[in-house]
Amino acid sequence: MSFQSTPWQTVGPYYRLGLEPLYRTGIAPPSALGERVEVRGQVFDGTGLPVSDAVLEIWQADAQGIYAHAEDPRRDDHDPAFDGWGRVPTDENGRFAFSTVKPGSVAGPGGRAQAPHLVVLVFMRGLLRAASARIYFSDEPRNDEDPILHLVPAERRGTLLAQAQGDGVYHWNVHMQGPDETVFFDY
Repeated sequence: MSFQSTPWQTVGPYYRLGLEPLYRTGIAPPSALGERVEVRGQVFDGTGLPVSDAVLEIWQADAQGIYAHAEDPRRDDHDPAFDGWGRVPTDENGRFAFSTVKPGSVAGPGGRAQAPHLVVLVFMRGLLRAASARIYFSDEPRNDEDPILHLVPAERRGTLLAQAQGDGVYHWNVHMQGPDETVFFDY
C-alpha cells in the first residue's frame, strides 16, 4: 500500500458562512476609554481585483496599552469595557470598515515601547492559513522608534500605515500580492 498526497484545504470560500454570526465591526463599545477611530479600506488580490469574501480579524490593546489577556502583567488595570478584538468582513467590492479606540503603546522586543498598532489576520479564499499584518497610524510620532516597524525595509513601511483622513478616520488597503503588496509577518 502507498500513500498519496491529498490536496490541502484552504480557508475559503465557505468559511465565511461559519463566521458571519461572529462579525464585529464595532470593536470598542461606546463605554470604552480612549480616542475613537475608524479604519476603512479595501482588500485586493494579486491581480488588483477586490476580494469580496475576505474577513479581517483585529486584535489590539486598550487605550492604556493593556491587552485583555491573562499573560499581560498589567491585566488587572485593563479597561473592563474593552476586550480588544473584532471580525470584519469585506463587501462585494472588497471594502471594509470598523471602529475602535486608538491603542496605547505596548512593550516590544527587549522591553522597548512599540507605537500604537492593531494586529490584523486576513482570511480569504486560496489561503492555507491567515496572513498576519499590522496597522500603524500615519500621524503617530512613535512610529519612528517602533522596533517591529523598523524590521521592515523603509520603502515597504507605508503598506502598514493607515493614512489619516481627518476626524479620527484612517484609510488602509490590503494588497495580497503585487507591487503594492502589504507586508505580512510570520508569528
